[in-house]
Amino acid sequence: MNNSGDERILETIVGRERVFDGLILHIDHVTAKLPNGKLAKREVAMHVGASAVVPVDAEGYVYLVRQFRAPIEQALVEIPAGKLDAPGEDRLLAARRELHEETGLTAGRWDHLCDIVTTPGFSNEKISLYLARDLRRGDAAPDEDEFLNLLRVPFAQAVAAAARGEIPDAKTVCALLLADRRMREEA
Repeated sequence: MNNSGDERILETIVGRERVFDGLILHIDHVTAKLPNGKLAKREVAMHVGASAVVPVDAEGYVYLVRQFRAPIEQALVEIPAGKLDAPGEDRLLAARRELHEETGLTAGRWDHLCDIVTTPGFSNEKISLYLARDLRRGDAAPDEDEFLNLLRVPFAQAVAAAARGEIPDAKTVCALLLADRRMREEA
């Protein structure tokens, strides 16, 4: 996409103060110098980042997880995903780890679909999305505070549900639609 003219909209960070350190988020108050020279306060949620996986088997099924999400107080259907263990962790290695932990699956083929920024209005979270194929089954090993129901769904059915708005999780919608496009291009 064309970024000409960005000099008229760019802000310069001139100050930063950490105001909260949480388990997965750190909140900074940022002072930004605006293009018109004025200063503005921004509240930014700093996140280590994450990786997420669309695992599709040879029979055309995708493996999804259903889990409770406390911030919205409901269970959601999602692709396997998880945060990086540390800043700078290899995102593909994190994707491999999360796939195995949540589903027990390993994959022989990995394709990077894209990186998405989830909520750039207030957070720096970036999620790397992958398509995993040539799957092999094993035993899942979820984190001790992670309770999941594993679903095996026809891939086309999951893509259609995402397109109809029946799956509200943004990373899952993006990843399913991108994986669908990738696999159609390869066919």
